[in-house]
Amino acid sequence: MPESRIIVALDYSNETDAWHLINKLEPQLCRLKVGKELFTIAGPRFVEKLVSTGYDVFLDLKFHDIPNTVAQACKAAAGLGVWMLNVHALGGRKMMLAARDAIQTTSTKLIAVTLLTSLDKEDLAEIGLPGQPADIVQRLAHLAHDCGMDGVVCSAQEAVQLRQTLGHSFCLVTPGIRPVDAHSGDQKRITTPAQAIINGAHYLVIGRPITQAQDPVLACERLNAEIAILQS
Repeated sequence: MPESRIIVALDYSNETDAWHLINKLEPQLCRLKVGKELFTIAGPRFVEKLVSTGYDVFLDLKFHDIPNTVAQACKAAAGLGVWMLNVHALGGRKMMLAARDAIQTTSTKLIAVTLLTSLDKEDLAEIGLPGQPADIVQRLAHLAHDCGMDGVVCSAQEAVQLRQTLGHSFCLVTPGIRPVDAHSGDQKRITTPAQAIINGAHYLVIGRPITQAQDPVLACERLNAEIAILQS
């Protein structure tokens, strides 16, 4: 079976519900994302347990602080054995370089968040970032590339241009993925799984369309099959 490009977002408010889903899935079906809510509740031991069961874990904490603080946080996160972790590109060059240096001897992938997919042009203008989201994403992604990041988190809508300008080896992780018949929820810059792959995404972060499906395993299998057809 080809390597899965699906990252299931474990957006749960307690560890019990998270394990209820995890125990239905298999590491070959997907990777898992642990975000701020679940990490705050369940802690590092939960992440270590996921890793010990064979899952590739994306620790999505979006570190954004002074360079030394972020460097130490990244070092601690990589020590948990996670497959991937992230920082926020808006933290700037010095912060991203410090994060890169802190985990350069590990196998953990380090990526940078560009803009949250919940933000649109009006939201950005309100916080003093005028212009089109795609242009801001381009600037931040190129900065992340210059700082040695392995990739970025971006909307699949921005993946086409990033793939053209930054090459195929630069990893693009895309949240805001919704099947055609799914509700958009609180995401604004969204796209379908098929379109995200066509646009150049490496990995798709998918939450509710899998976690709230009547049969999460079947939902995951269907998405893997859809992606496999595009890759063939």
